[in-house]
Amino acid sequence: MKTMVIAGAGKGLGLSLAKVFGKEGFQIALIARNAEKLQSMAAELQAQGIEASYYPADLTKRDAVEKAVADIKAKYGAVDVMELSPVPTTAPPATVVKTTVENATAPFEGFVISAINVVNSLLPDMLERGEGALLFTTGLSALYPMPVLGNIGIAMAGLRSYIANLHTELSPKGILVAHRSLGLAIKAGTGAVNDPDEIAKMWYQVYSEKLDGEQEYPKGVTPKTMIF
Repeated sequence: MKTMVIAGAGKGLGLSLAKVFGKEGFQIALIARNAEKLQSMAAELQAQGIEASYYPADLTKRDAVEKAVADIKAKYGAVDVMELSPVPTTAPPATVVKTTVENATAPFEGFVISAINVVNSLLPDMLERGEGALLFTTGLSALYPMPVLGNIGIAMAGLRSYIANLHTELSPKGILVAHRSLGLAIKAGTGAVNDPDEIAKMWYQVYSEKLDGEQEYPKGVTPKTMIF
């Protein structure tokens, strides 16, 4: 049975990903800061017959991430797929003229440092096996400068650069690296492209069909045509 790690897991997209991949036979390991929320998610998945467990950790803390990943590997063995979609909440959006060191640092740590910590914890085993998948979900400010997201856009653009370099280096080594930037506000229950269940299905298609690289979601969306 394959194992998926969902890093920065929440009750929106994270839970939908767990259900979609879980129904395809994956064991699910959830990592995030809020233990109570993770416990609730794991219980919901287990009630649906999906093997799931949870590991509280702050993704910005390397030691915490390494311990969580070590515990996951001790329980499930090799990790086959990782999806990262953290939502840092310590700094609100700020325009570029109101961007400060303080309100730019928190998003950078939340997005970029979190990604580096999680990838570095999982990558050695994937490289040794010559297989695995690293999936990254971001907002559209990773692709387009957006004035109202001056501080967050710095982090998103940095994360995009990191993912692109991972793709260049790891794809020839058998590791799928895929990045999807969402040009929408996620809303459950719509059944449309902004429904987390539909986004999760998109991600399973990316994984199963090996659709690596970068793309906006939905395809062709721009800051002017974002879905709210």
